[in-house]
Amino acid sequence: MALGRTLGILVPALIVVGAAGAYALTWRSSFDPVPRPDPASFDADLVARGTQLAAVGNCIACHTVPGGDAFAGGLAVPTPFGTVYSTNITPDEKTGIGTWSLAAFRRSLHDGLDRDGHHLYPAFPYDQFTLLSDNDVEALYAYLMTRRAVENQPPPNELPFPLNIRATVAGWKLLFFDSGRFAPDPGKSDQWNRGAYLAEGLGHCGGCHTPRNALGAREKDEAWNGGMAEGWTAYPINENSPAPIPWSADALAFYLRNGWHQDHGVSRGPMAEVTGNLGRLSDEGVEAIAVYTASRMGAPEVPDAGPALAASVIEAPGEGQTSDTQTQPEDTDEAQGQASGTQAQSEDAGFARGAEIYAAACASCHEGDRPQPYGGLDFHLSTAVNASNPQNIVIVTFWGLPPADGMASAVMPGFEGVLSDLDTINLLTYLRREFTDKPDWEGVGELVTATRTGEHPVSVRPADMIERAPRNLGAKEEP
Repeated sequence: MALGRTLGILVPALIVVGAAGAYALTWRSSFDPVPRPDPASFDADLVARGTQLAAVGNCIACHTVPGGDAFAGGLAVPTPFGTVYSTNITPDEKTGIGTWSLAAFRRSLHDGLDRDGHHLYPAFPYDQFTLLSDNDVEALYAYLMTRRAVENQPPPNELPFPLNIRATVAGWKLLFFDSGRFAPDPGKSDQWNRGAYLAEGLGHCGGCHTPRNALGAREKDEAWNGGMAEGWTAYPINENSPAPIPWSADALAFYLRNGWHQDHGVSRGPMAEVTGNLGRLSDEGVEAIAVYTASRMGAPEVPDAGPALAASVIEAPGEGQTSDTQTQPEDTDEAQGQASGTQAQSEDAGFARGAEIYAAACASCHEGDRPQPYGGLDFHLSTAVNASNPQNIVIVTFWGLPPADGMASAVMPGFEGVLSDLDTINLLTYLRREFTDKPDWEGVGELVTATRTGEHPVSVRPADMIERAPRNLGAKEEP
């Protein structure tokens, strides 16, 4: 009886103490609203620096619905846990951040909290923005507060219980979030450290190019080892890069500045928007990012090897798997031998069909003499064909490279309406075997079907970064 009475008192007490501890953990104070700052009160040079920083952060990509008002939010961001809608970061006082003080804005980037003290979902990459200096946060604040105010209330997030309770993010932060500013490496050059600051912090390259665990946190021990972004594969940009010709610092700088490189092709998918925005960054900033990234990839800081290396890759004897390499081991059972022969014939027929499609639809551009970025890249040099995952080449095959508006750009037609799933598989199998020495991809058929049907949703962007997705990424279909 005494034990029962003790437990009857102790258990509720522990619940109360636990609830109080959880409340103390999740509760954060709010910042009082402030009058919207006068745009004229901000120094022009500070705003100009903020313009460049916002471009590095690619802020407009997530906070703008294609065709809508810049920074007004409402873009559907699909996650493995549900859909998060981006917030309005214009200086509108009702639905944006017009009443946010600099201190409130700084806390959002450094600690992932909104003005009222609510935890922000890590779809907003504050786990990397936390590295930003106070001076750069101030420049970003000046830039956003001088944008046009747009009244727009984004839709509510579509997350299941208990993830729809923002207090649960506090537990995620305990496990995966480390708040703190960037610390330069004294053993590296100023240029390297500048590149590390931009790439690891505001540029949040690891947000796409790093795999994530089951709870959506970056696997920090596999930094830059490849991930996913809006349905596309974000290739490893470390020593595991699948690029047939290794990236150099010079090649990376040219690619980040121009959105293409003669030995690597054009940027596409979410990366097209990244390279487009980096056009606002100074050459010194782009070169710093390139030097840092090249060091992560193990590339020496030397000029490009030039066309000789590309020619050696293109002219190398074919080492890929052709139909001749697909023969089966010798069978002792006659029935197994017949089955093996039938399979080999089927594979031979599929390879031949893929060769026919390539000759009819691809060769004129990809074996033509039109240079990059307007001509097709020789597939010997293609990272997409050499990668371990065929997702990106499936997307480009289906929807191509849409043309930009009012400017010369790379362009490629899409073949979704022309090629069946089987034809697509045969074409991809041909490309893989003919132009690489890599083994056949696994699960190509399932990936082709999932991409075509939208089970695997993707976004498609042209060189001018105006999204023209085959489907509205992450949004509910209209009835």
